[in-house]
Amino acid sequence: MSLNERLLNDMKEAMKAKEAGKIRLSTIRMVRAAQKELEIEKKRQLTDEELIQLIRREVKRRQDVIADYERANRPEMVEQLNEEIRVLEEYLPEQLGEDELRALVKKAIQETEANSLKDMGKVMKVLMPKIQGRADGKTVNEMVKEMLA
Repeated sequence: MSLNERLLNDMKEAMKAKEAGKIRLSTIRMVRAAQKELEIEKKRQLTDEELIQLIRREVKRRQDVIADYERANRPEMVEQLNEEIRVLEEYLPEQLGEDELRALVKKAIQETEANSLKDMGKVMKVLMPKIQGRADGKTVNEMVKEMLA
């Protein structure tokens, strides 16, 4: 089943759940609306990879806004955003653990024969396609810097 079909089925389930699936339903609808916008823009249906990128972008937006709501003392909004993030993360591929990520970084460094921070671009070029969508780019960047330093 494609990610698009899964989103549609889950949206139907959330509709049937009425009150219990309210946040889930609104979150899925938001993703589907953003998906439709992109599909109209691209004049074609999105691939699963593009849909995953879209969902990842929505998760990042929510994570960025949480700090603002915490400063504004709005715990109800923080809780809602966290719930939306939990819903969205169900559709993302499983994230790599720190040990797995460290092993991939070490392997990429060996492949590129990198030995200083100047070679970081080469390492990232080899590494990012292998971990696409399964690890945060900022975390990967910091780990590469740490291992090359």
